[in-house]
Amino acid sequence: MINLNSLSYNIIGAAYRIHRKLGPGLSESTYEVCLAYKLKKMNIFFERQKHLPVVYDENNLGTGCRIDLLVENTIIIEVKSMDGNAPVHVAQL
Repeated sequence: MINLNSLSYNIIGAAYRIHRKLGPGLSESTYEVCLAYKLKKMNIFFERQKHLPVVYDENNLGTGCRIDLLVENTIIIEVKSMDGNAPVHVAQL
């Protein structure tokens, strides 16, 4: 069984180390590929750019969006490269 607290702690720690080393201002895709590399080195299972279908009225209508990283089939990571979160980013998750 996955310990979500431990897994979250490891993911956040990896993200902080990447940001500390690379600094601010890079593209989201750069941080995403670095985090994917770090997770792989940590032997943490993840999927990049996973399609998330839209289910409406009990019908699968196809891909609605893509998840940047889905970690251990439990944690969704949406990589952002900005000073803060806008309401649209919260809605996206």
